Amino acid sequence: MENLSVIQAISEFMFALLVVLLISSLVEYVVHRLMHARFVLGKKHLEHHKEGTGQGWWGEFLDYFLPSVPFAWLGFLYSTPAGAGWLLGVFLYACIAAYAHQAQHDNPDLVFWLGKPVHHLHHKGKMWHNNFGITVSFWDRVFGTYRDIEWQPVKARSDYRFADYFRIQWL
Repeated sequence: MENLSVIQAISEFMFALLVVLLISSLVEYVVHRLMHARFVLGKKHLEHHKEGTGQGWWGEFLDYFLPSVPFAWLGFLYSTPAGAGWLLGVFLYACIAAYAHQAQHDNPDLVFWLGKPVHHLHHKGKMWHNNFGITVSFWDRVFGTYRDIEWQPVKARSDYRFADYFRIQWL
């Protein structure tokens, strides 16, 4: 009986973690579209496009994490394990999204999980209506805003050392 409750707790934790990661990626996509429609942070986002730089990992992290804080407790409405998974997912997504955003400005080759660095291409191609994903391109494909443009990495991913993936602006 005790093993079943442990398995249930792990299942609830993992399910909540995965759900919040999926929801967070959708929120990232929607908010970025709203920025381009100038409903959310329009002027600040326009400046971001003019400058073409990130704020450093820490600044990006704060921009992702702080707005999510009011929602970070929602998993606890279901159970403690789900709440812990949800909370961890909110934190992890902010960490990963901050890295994805900063890396695509510093060295787009570092976003190894993407076939092409969609946010980098969004800036490089001066796209105002395409490639709103930053961490993933999934939602662009779902909503028909993905635009495939030519991109060549600076060097093969196999040529990067582990330490190279930490060479981004952190502050």
